Amino acid sequence: MVVLRLTRVGAKKKPFYRIVAVDSRKKRDGKALDILGYYDPRKEADKTHIDMEKFNAWIKKGAQTSDIVKNIVKSAKA
Repeated sequence: MVVLRLTRVGAKKKPFYRIVAVDSRKKRDGKALDILGYYDPRKEADKTHIDMEKFNAWIKKGAQTSDIVKNIVKSAKA
């Protein structure tokens, strides 16, 4: 099953995440099928960018979202 979740790419003590589509059996930082956007929690106003066309395409294909990604997308739409 494909899951839309975060993968960490930031340096030590400087988190930065990519929103990716990945096989659910892969590790957190395993090879991603597709990169959908990014999330930077260190900015005052959380810096987020999501390609909604790719996101919706993966959802239509049956991908599941993690709880964190679901919340990020919901706040990005608002």
